[in-house]
Amino acid sequence: MRNPFPSRSLSSYGAGWSANRRIAIVACAVAVLLAIAGAVALLTGNSSGHLAPDTARPAPADSPSSSEAAPMPSSGSGSVPKPAQIAEPVAYAKAAARMLWSYDTRDTSRDQQLAGMRAWMTTEPKYTDWTSVSGQVPDPVLWSRMTDQDQHATAHVTEGHYPSAFKQALADDPSAITEAYIYVVTVNGKQQIAWKKGGGGAEERAVTLAVQCRPNHDCRLAAIAPSVTQ
Repeated sequence: MRNPFPSRSLSSYGAGWSANRRIAIVACAVAVLLAIAGAVALLTGNSSGHLAPDTARPAPADSPSSSEAAPMPSSGSGSVPKPAQIAEPVAYAKAAARMLWSYDTRDTSRDQQLAGMRAWMTTEPKYTDWTSVSGQVPDPVLWSRMTDQDQHATAHVTEGHYPSAFKQALADDPSAITEAYIYVVTVNGKQQIAWKKGGGGAEERAVTLAVQCRPNHDCRLAAIAPSVTQ
């Protein structure tokens, strides 16, 4: 049965965002580590995943809606898991990807989804790119349509790794990581989607995340980064 409404990965929605905000984050935190090899990718790369043809693109990054603040609903964050207490970058990125690829409109409002996702972000303004993460959530009208169909998704992560450009840059200059402690991790997996009347399907997923893992602290999500080098 074909899904009557677009399947949502919450990791591919918003792939058409302007790269300006992402460039600022990566330039401050990881451009040295990537040895500027990802400069072109920052301008042209998109997050992995698939947008449905009838899904409207989000507003440009300089519009008021693009920097949507995460609500703090009194009812909590619904089915969104609490931030993982993990201090290792790849393991944390895998947990974050699983969170981004999972949702349940049956018991979680859009505001709750945003609030739950916001809790995973680093609290250091210089290094956080909330726009790249909040842009993964469908707009209120589409979320309402998904809710009408009880649409929900679970995720299975198969692997996570440092992209080769990141590993090479870190090998070339190990001290470069010590300012922001931002690590770039690519995660692959599968998303299982279901909706009313037994509808469902599965899709392969991949996302590149920037995670901040300062010594003696749990990691935090900094941004959904454009794919640089797998």
